[in-house]
Parts: sequence; structure tokens; C-alpha cells
Amino acid sequence: MPSFTDKLKNPFPDLRNQLKDTHLYDAKVGAIHFKNKVGKFGNIINANHRHDEEHEKATDDKRTKVAESHRFESFAPERDGNKIKWYVDGQDYFYAVSVALENAKETIYIEDWWMSPELFLRRPPYYNQEWRLDQVLKRRAEAGVKIYVIVYKEVAQAISCNSAHTKHALHALCPEGTPGHGNITVMRHPDHNVFENAGDMTFYWAHHEKFIVIDYALAFIGGLDLCFGRWDNRQHPCADVHPAGVANEMFPGQDFNNNRIMDFQTVEDWKSNELSKADYGRMPWHDVAMGVIGDCVYDIAEHFVLRWNFVKRDKYKRNAGFDWLTMEGREGENEDLIAVQRPKHPVGEYIHHPLTPCETKPWAHDHPGTVHAQVVRSSADWSSGILTEHSIQNAYSEVIRNAQHFVYIENQFFITATGEEQAPIHNTIGRAIVDACVRAGKEGRKFRVIIVIPAIPGFAGDLRDDAAMGTRAIMDYQYKSIHRGEHSIFGQIEKEGVNPRDHVFIFNLRSYDRLNKTPAMVKQEEKSGVKYQDVQRAQAEEIMGEGIHNATDENSKGKDSSGQEERERLIDLKRRFEASREDAGLANDNVPSADSVAQTAMLNGGKVSEQKWEGDLEDEKGNFVQEELYIHGKLLIVDDRIVICGSSNINDRSQMGIHDSELSIVMEDYDVLESTMDGAPFKAGRHAATLRRLLWREHLGLLPAQPLDASKDSNAQPPDVCMNDPMEGPEYEFVADPMSDQVWDLWTGNATKNTEVFRHLFRADPDDNIKTFDDYEAFLPRHNKFKQGHLHDPFMPAEEVRQKLDQIKGHLVWMPLDFLKDAPMAEKGLQVNAYTESIYT
Repeated sequence: MPSFTDKLKNPFPDLRNQLKDTHLYDAKVGAIHFKNKVGKFGNIINANHRHDEEHEKATDDKRTKVAESHRFESFAPERDGNKIKWYVDGQDYFYAVSVALENAKETIYIEDWWMSPELFLRRPPYYNQEWRLDQVLKRRAEAGVKIYVIVYKEVAQAISCNSAHTKHALHALCPEGTPGHGNITVMRHPDHNVFENAGDMTFYWAHHEKFIVIDYALAFIGGLDLCFGRWDNRQHPCADVHPAGVANEMFPGQDFNNNRIMDFQTVEDWKSNELSKADYGRMPWHDVAMGVIGDCVYDIAEHFVLRWNFVKRDKYKRNAGFDWLTMEGREGENEDLIAVQRPKHPVGEYIHHPLTPCETKPWAHDHPGTVHAQVVRSSADWSSGILTEHSIQNAYSEVIRNAQHFVYIENQFFITATGEEQAPIHNTIGRAIVDACVRAGKEGRKFRVIIVIPAIPGFAGDLRDDAAMGTRAIMDYQYKSIHRGEHSIFGQIEKEGVNPRDHVFIFNLRSYDRLNKTPAMVKQEEKSGVKYQDVQRAQAEEIMGEGIHNATDENSKGKDSSGQEERERLIDLKRRFEASREDAGLANDNVPSADSVAQTAMLNGGKVSEQKWEGDLEDEKGNFVQEELYIHGKLLIVDDRIVICGSSNINDRSQMGIHDSELSIVMEDYDVLESTMDGAPFKAGRHAATLRRLLWREHLGLLPAQPLDASKDSNAQPPDVCMNDPMEGPEYEFVADPMSDQVWDLWTGNATKNTEVFRHLFRADPDDNIKTFDDYEAFLPRHNKFKQGHLHDPFMPAEEVRQKLDQIKGHLVWMPLDFLKDAPMAEKGLQVNAYTESIYT
């Protein structure tokens, strides 16, 4: 019986026999004639079509030898002297990206899973409209900068990111006859058209990398796509209704999202959003990324050029609008390493980068850095036209296996194996964790693996619904990876006579806030006759609806005067609503409630019980909301010395190479930070230690809330402007020793108290009290008339609610390891079977 991988390679097994009966197949030569629009059907018969000719075999051999000579069998060597800066959460990262893009001189490369042209890189959007991503790129294109973008071409029936909109919107920024025309080029890949891509169909796999290269001098790499839903700051607000006025909104249109309640809808219609900010909270977003200066930038650029040329050859080779890219240092005999096999009659030009050698660029390498780093990737034939590389998995496994003190992981998923018994899961990270824990346990050494992942994967729906079977399947695989069954990480550690609960600890993050559906706002709705949801739509329309690309955006074709009339109608509704402020008692000098109370979980953020609320506190109760704080970063920190950060999740999709394509970077700082480890003097790497300290302080509530003005924040600048400010002080020193009993007591204590409060007030699920589906109904009845994320008990006294919320510090909660442990989480059937298993893992 053919394997799942075989079926993916040949999704149409009977097609060859069928073609024998048609004029397309020539039995004498055993090949398919490419007639009319039949395209690449020959690839079905020859699945090895990219690796069977002599020059292709020679290139494969050369790449293999290069990789074998490098650590982790990566395409890239280890590089010294890099300056690398960390970014925690979207506010700092997007601001730094906006500065770097604005300063681009020659070239910009962008690779994303999803890219939203209407993304605001600085907030509030109303006051920063020139910092919308498409506006920034338009300015750079008009200044002569060449911009190259690769985005994942999604399966539209399954994913709503609409890469076609991204492509058309960006191409339309500089129409023919205007400055910058032709300076922005966007590719989408893979091609899901069977006539164009037969034999290479990749319905299930995605291009998942997220990185930017600017002028071959600076790169950004990490977990953050340039798309809706990712901007956030360290207090992670859920609310976005502002008593001072709608112009202060932070999340316009679809950027206000809670995809636990409703996934993104028709994202090309950026004003469209069915969640009212007056009734629901957003799902906050936690992420990590890096800014890089140094030789590793060249390796990141090389990966982009490889991918660009592969997509050009695979999909656009007859399109003169897409050029080939060549690189300094990759000419002549090494040119094939970046997939430029020059056709005799090429369609498109050969563009050489960098235009100016890096060593002569004043903005490039002004001061050498101290970080030893290496770029690693997951890539294969379908994604890059190369033999499979899984150097990310090699790096994760080796670094974890060699850990001496602690392993700290933040990741969107945690699906891994300890051996072949856990098929269909095959990545080896779980075995590395087992080996590290068993070695420490037998040596009697204090050793911790701390894993922070989302409570629920970010898919909409009640976990009890049949439609949530796929989400439950992912959770089931995670639980089996961690502790359920003899082949789980816990099971394998225990088998060696070591107690896994002494070493492995799993956490989630949660955030709470207060919506601002105040009595005055309700009165304002009544006075104006306008619902706030229409106001938020109007606000999005005003700052996003007249995009500079609208005239030629494919999604806007046919937009006639009725569209303009709708725009004017919405904006008129907003004006009516705001004109009623004074009648509703909301004069500018009379704004009684804060925009958000999320800061109360942070350092010096005050207490919820001390927050002003207009009117009766009983009316306030219905405004309190909670949501899981979605962990999206793909981060590993080991022993305060080594960091791996990039786009790679911990699952087979990201780690095996043959599935999703990924790019990450391994970093070790040679700048020593004198520290302690379990009370003993310890030489930490500055980059790893300062990043870990800031993350732990954020999760513990030992950092102050972040102001919106990032212009004076050194952590919101690219690394060529300044390096990280670790925000030193008593809290910085408190978390300095990651194995300190005092730190661990606070970490576990906060997680325990926060878990108890979220359970008591909101019945936040999943929960350890839910062991069966009957338990689920008792814990959180389906007939509960209150909206998702709101208080569970409407009769709880208002003061008690406030006092309970006062007890929450930071965002840590325990992961409920007993959730549905006595229930079949994901029964085999139509949604979970041999074909879908590798999608979920």
C-alpha cells in the first residue's frame, strides 16, 4: 500500500494509464508531450524531474558536500561577529522594521506566510497613517529601491490570508507611468493548478518563513509575519474601545481579531470584521524576533535568492515581469547553489545583488558584533528545488541534548517523538529532551525543561463541536508527546527511573481586560442612533478604505459610486456618533474610565479595584473579559548561552524539511555577562541572558506596561541604531539566576494563583477539572447565555470580581495536563485519518 508521502508525490496514481489512451501520451518515448496548456503532467511520471539530469545531480552533490562540512548539516556556515538584537512582541518589532524599511537604499527582500499591505507598523493608526506598510513600501519604490516579495499561495478553501490580494495591492502601488513603477515584484508559491504543477501538488504544506533583508546589510528573522493580528505590546490588552474617542483605536478593521471566536474573514475587505469591540475582546499575541547585522545577513539573503530563482523557474519562467537574481560570491561555478541555471534564451533579466558591496556601505558593518551565529532551515524539493534539509531539527536536538542547566521553550505547537513508536510523528526533539533529563536525573543535577505553549491552537470554535475535531487532534498529539502513554516524554523519562515531574514543566499564558461599553457609550449609541460596531467599521474605512492601491487592486475592480456612497455613509455614522459625546456626558475633560486595565497585571500598574468606572459597578462586571495569550514565537533558550529563533514550530510540519519551509538562526554571544546559575558564579551570554530575563519578567508581571510612543524606546529600533536595553533594576537582578528557588517559587506561585482566578471568574477552558465531555458540560455549560470570554457567574458581587482580578500577576498559568484525559479527544474518522495525520502533526 503506498505511503502517505507517496500519495502526496503522486496524488493522481491512475492518470498515467488514462493518458495512454489520449493523444498526450507517446508510448514510443514514454513521455508526455507538453501540448497546449497541459503543462507539467510529465512530472507525474517523473517525480524526480528536478534531480535526474547530470547538471542537477552535480548541483545536488555540491550542496550535499557543503552541508556535510557545516554544523547541523546546514547550507550556511557558522559566522562570527554578528550584531543581533532581540524583539519581544509586535510593538517593538514593527516599529524597528518601519525605521529600517524607511532607510532602505537599494533592495528589500520580504518572505512571509501572510502579508497584509494595510498593516500599520506604528500605532495608533489614525495618527500614523504614513506608517502603513503599503505606504512605506510605496515611498521606497518611488525612491528607486527594488522590492522583492515572496508570499505563500494558500489553499483558498482552507486558509483566508488571500495572497492574491497581497500581490495585486502591492503591484498596484506604483502604476505604469508613475515613479517607482516596476520596483515592486511579488511572487506567490506553490501553484495549486494541476495543469501547471502536476506531480508537485502541495495542498498541505506551506511556506512558513518570516524574514526581511534590507540592502544586504540588515535582516529581520523570527515568528512575526507582516500581517493583521500580530501587533501587540507587553501588557497584551484585549480591549479597544476608547472613551477619549475612536481615533485612539489601536486595532483597525481585521487587525482586531480573536480567532478563537472567529477566524479572519475576507481579509481583502480590510474594514470587514464581525466582532464588535464593544462586546468581545481580541486574542492577544506574544512573539519573538531578531534583528541581524553581519555575515548571517548574507546567508538569509542567499536563502531568499534560492527561493526566488526556484519559484521563477518553477512558475514564472515565461514571464518577463519576473527577473532572475544573482549574488556577489555566487558567480561562476557556484552559481547553481542558488538555482540560477542560466537558460540559453532567458525570459527576464539577471539582476545582480548586492548593487553595492556590503563592505563599502556606510550603514552596514560600522561595528563588529559579538554573536556567533548560524542560519538553519527546513527546505526540500517542493519548496526550494533542493534535496531535503532539516538543519533546524538537527540544531534543536543537539542543543537540547547538550543542555546542562535548563531548556526554555516558547512555541506555538509541541508535537514531537521519542522514537519510531510514536509514528506518524518523527521529529527527534522529544528524544533529545528525554536524554537531557535522564542524564541530569541520574547525575543528581538540578535541571528543568520549561515549555510555554498556547492552551488551545488558534482555531475558532467550541472544543466540544465536531468541527473542532482537528483542533482536538493537535491537542491530543501534544498530550501524547508530553505525558500520555509509555512513549511520551514523561513515560520515557520514568522508564529510566527518573521522575519527569522534577524536570519538565508546561505552562500557558492568559490575559484579562475590561471592555468599555460604559453607560455613557450606551447612551451615546442611543442619542446618535449608531451602534459602536458601525463606528469601528467607519474608522477602518476612513484610514484604510481609500488605500493608495484601490484604483487597480483586483479586489476593488468594479467598485462604483455605490462603494463611495457606502464609505460616505459609514463616515457620516461615525461623525454622528462622535457628535453625541457631549450629550452622553463624555466631554473631553470628563473621561472616567481607562482605555484598558491590562496594565494592572504588570509592574506598578495599579489594581483593578482602584480603576475608575463610570456608573454602577454592577454594570462593569459584564465588561471583564479574558482570553488565552497566544504564544506564536518559535524560541529556544538553553543555559543562558544559546538561542534559536525563527519561524519553526515544534512539530513535523516545521522540523522534517519535506513539509513546511522554515528559516531560523542559532545564536551564541561571546560577550560574557557575569551571572549566577543555581547560586554559583556563571558566565552567561549577554544576548541569551538578557532576552530570557526580559521574557520572564513579562510573564511574571515584573515589567511596567509599555507606552504607545516607541520613538524613544531603544528596544524598538533596528540594531544599526542601537542595541537592546535590558531594562536593569531590582526585577532584572531578581530573575538573573534561572535556577533560583526564589524565582521558581514566584514562577509556579503566580501560575497557580492565576490559574485559580481565571477558573473561578471565567471558567477558562481547557481546565484540569474537565476530564470527560460530561465534565465539560458541568464546568462550562453550552447553554451559558454569556458571551465567550466573559464572567461565568453574573451574580458574583462586583467588589469580589475586582479583588480577585487584583490577584493576577503577569500572564502565566499552568497547562491543564489532565484535560479530557478520560475521553477520546480525536477519534479516527473522516477528519482524523492516515491522510490528515501529517497535517495536524
